[in-house]
Amino acid sequence: MVRLVERMTEPTDPVSEPLAPAPSVPGSGTASPTASAPRKSLARRHWGKLTLLALIGAPALGFAVWVAVGSAFVYSTGERAGFVQKISKKGWLCKTWEGEMAISTVPGSMPQLWAFSVRDDSIAAAIEATNGQRVVLEYDEKPWLPTTCFGETKYFVRGVRGVGPTP
Repeated sequence: MVRLVERMTEPTDPVSEPLAPAPSVPGSGTASPTASAPRKSLARRHWGKLTLLALIGAPALGFAVWVAVGSAFVYSTGERAGFVQKISKKGWLCKTWEGEMAISTVPGSMPQLWAFSVRDDSIAAAIEATNGQRVVLEYDEKPWLPTTCFGETKYFVRGVRGVGPTP
């Protein structure tokens, strides 16, 4: 009994006593300071950034693959002979050489016009040098290129050689 009385009469220091952890109430959003809250997953923390990446990144990646495949594979190759009617460098942003060739099987008949594109400046200069002559243009057909930034037509000239005037 004496001990109980001594305890009751001893002064208590509120600073030196350890604090009991505060009870956490489920659903209140507050956790006790000693218990660590489970960390949200990466997708939940960055859902906005991941959505933006999916909306912009996926189509951009698809377009890049389309361009790579379309420019890497050739559908057909060939040669066409005739007279180059015009060749000019066109485009607002993407400058490409665009030309037109008159193909006639029989002299005096109505020529068929064939439009082509040239990517290389040296080939375009060689075509310009053969003005007024009959030429043979070697070309690749690439029908799967997505925009006209690569050329307005699907026929891309890769070589030129002069044949001379018509007989």
